[in-house]
Amino acid sequence: MRIAIVYDCLFPNTVGGAERWYRNLAERLEGEHEIVYLTRRQWDEEGPGTSFPTIAVSGGRELYTASGRRRIWPPIRFGFGVFRHLLRHGRRYDAVHAASFPYFSLLGAWLALRLTRSRAGLIADWHEIWSRTYWRSYLGPVGGAIAHWIQGICLRLPDRSFTFSRLAEERAKELGHRAPITRLTGEYAGDEAERKALVSGENEERPPTAVAAGRQIPEKRVPSIPPAIAEASHRVGELRCVILGDGPEAEATRDAVRRTGLEGRVELRGKVPHHEVMRELASAACLVHPSRREGYGMVVVEAASVGTPTVVVLGPDNAATDLVEEGVNGFVVASDEPEVLGAAIADAVEGGEPLRASTLEWFERNREALSIEGSLARVEDAYRGDPAEG
Repeated sequence: MRIAIVYDCLFPNTVGGAERWYRNLAERLEGEHEIVYLTRRQWDEEGPGTSFPTIAVSGGRELYTASGRRRIWPPIRFGFGVFRHLLRHGRRYDAVHAASFPYFSLLGAWLALRLTRSRAGLIADWHEIWSRTYWRSYLGPVGGAIAHWIQGICLRLPDRSFTFSRLAEERAKELGHRAPITRLTGEYAGDEAERKALVSGENEERPPTAVAAGRQIPEKRVPSIPPAIAEASHRVGELRCVILGDGPEAEATRDAVRRTGLEGRVELRGKVPHHEVMRELASAACLVHPSRREGYGMVVVEAASVGTPTVVVLGPDNAATDLVEEGVNGFVVASDEPEVLGAAIADAVEGGEPLRASTLEWFERNREALSIEGSLARVEDAYRGDPAEG
């Protein structure tokens, strides 16, 4: 089959859970199918560095404003690029598998396939579906209302959809999604040999360390981590912290480090290769992930795969809490306030080897459901038009 995968980001040029999902999806499917990846241009003369055909249907521009919000024009240009490509080539595809967000590419794909009367089914991934309240907090009353309306329209376009959490599935149904929905539970694609080496290997001797990993955008609430580390240090005197990732909130995080006087104990390492992220996770006492909004929470699974518990924060838009079993592979706290988050970090550190062992057992027990391999089988069923499963 000839499959178009549509997303405006390409891992590792941009880093995130959705980026890794689409890169892994393309790499694993290309042996059985002809895969074409439609995206923005995010590379120089060296090319995209992919084994599958990768087509830039729009130019590469900054996706985020200085405040960390998504810009409006890059998604519009990308959506128009997807529309033009599929208007010319839509009849050549058997399926078009698109990220629902940013919505203009989904709109462009739907319109082009209808105009060309392509037989290709339109399949959409819904990593997140935002509430009206969240949209208003993100874009203001007017912009938020418009975006929520566009989201509602897009929910009615696909021939079939995938979600990655109960939260997204329930919201899709509540907001009028009409096509079959399949909830995928697995995105983990780690190399088993590397994972075992990290679990069994000797980690460097260092004081107990909390690790954070991800883009520094407002939703991730990374600046809340240094004050929490300061609070946790009252119980864990030698506690250190390594923060991996960059973004518009990086300066606010540096300010938080300075305000708490933790310059020598909190290291801001910036963007690093994924293997370095995994090495840091393997030697960490815990992962701190105070994000208010997650569609899945891949880093939580990756931390558990090497026996590292996670601290997450409860919230109406945070699906990552579904991946944490309280006291087994981490802790779910009520807020990112320093006292609350700090206490959970200290609990995770003091949990020591017993908590690490139960975290690893949790991963082994849920390995099949968490694996991308199980999800791939259901994705391929969708490409063939097989009846949807719940």
